[in-house]
Amino acid sequence: MKKVCVFIGNRANYSGVKSVMIAVKAHPKLKLQVVLGASAVLDRFGKVEDLIRSDGFEPDFTFHNLVEGENPSIMAKSTGLGLIDAAVIFDHLKPDMVVVVGDRYEMMCVTLAAAYMNIRIIHTMGGEVTGTIDESIRHAITKFAHIHFPANEDSRERIIKMGEDERYVFNVGCPRTDLISTELKNDSHKELKDIFKIYGGVGRDFDLKRPYLLVSQHSVTTEFGNNRWQIEETLNALDELKIPTIMLWPNPDAGGNDISTGIRVFRENKSPEWLHLFKNLPTHIYCHLMNTTACLVGNSSSGIRDGAFIGTPVVNIGTRQNERLRGENVEQVGYNTNEILVGIKKQLQRGRYKSSDIYGDGGAGVKIAQILSENNPPIQKRITY
Repeated sequence: MKKVCVFIGNRANYSGVKSVMIAVKAHPKLKLQVVLGASAVLDRFGKVEDLIRSDGFEPDFTFHNLVEGENPSIMAKSTGLGLIDAAVIFDHLKPDMVVVVGDRYEMMCVTLAAAYMNIRIIHTMGGEVTGTIDESIRHAITKFAHIHFPANEDSRERIIKMGEDERYVFNVGCPRTDLISTELKNDSHKELKDIFKIYGGVGRDFDLKRPYLLVSQHSVTTEFGNNRWQIEETLNALDELKIPTIMLWPNPDAGGNDISTGIRVFRENKSPEWLHLFKNLPTHIYCHLMNTTACLVGNSSSGIRDGAFIGTPVVNIGTRQNERLRGENVEQVGYNTNEILVGIKKQLQRGRYKSSDIYGDGGAGVKIAQILSENNPPIQKRITY
């Protein structure tokens, strides 16, 4: 049996690979290994580890490599520590393949360790173009990876243009769409009925059957130093609307602490009754929030990817998702209170959009597992022309 090791470093990783984990675990020719690190094991980021365990996945290893600070140098140090731990873990587990999800800096440590240890690297969601340091990390991982699973045809073609062997580049769609297509067969309002009671958070409860906003805004690492005023512009726009709002805390990137500080200061000064904050929420709950919210605001890739399939009205702020393939559901605005306000009002008036399959229509996880069972590319890569 091939041993397929999946690394999860944060909440977005898990939602992006959960269906693959399910399919690999069920495949007769594959053995699933699970390794957790970075913010996935930290309580202040919602401790995704607990969600993973509750879903029936028992981690083979966990490690702590996230250095406190959330600035550019800390990201580099955390990556270095993760590289050391990943090498020790892989030496023990001896996986045949390591699955690397997307583009975040947490992924570089496991990618480098696997590459130096002659372990085949499997990369999902490669080939996309966006903003922040993630752009460079994503393409760097592509050049290390042996098998590629881009989420759309545009990305597949870009990976091949980068010199990758097209025999090992498979457009199977986004694995996150698998979860959404399955989960949305359930009644969203029923699933969200006790969200405030079960998951707590900070702020007043409100009726999710009435219009509300969902906000997820993360730092832009290449705009370090500007993140606080960027979130303040968003909060000022929301305060003018005063529509009930669920907001999630940002990722642990450089500048993330500035966003968190901006939110805390705003809460203390304004005491907004319309705002409820959560550190983290299970993937299926987030899906149902996207399915029922009047508008998703911020710069999360979920608005681009998941929002297209669900038909969620989205106001995407700033440069973090620059040039990522998107559907008609996305209204692009800058870091400006008035622009954000106008964008939200426009989407509230427009309402739901027709579902789009630009990031797949479900079934990616099963396809990926089957392809992994059938393919064994050479360890030594060659650039193709």
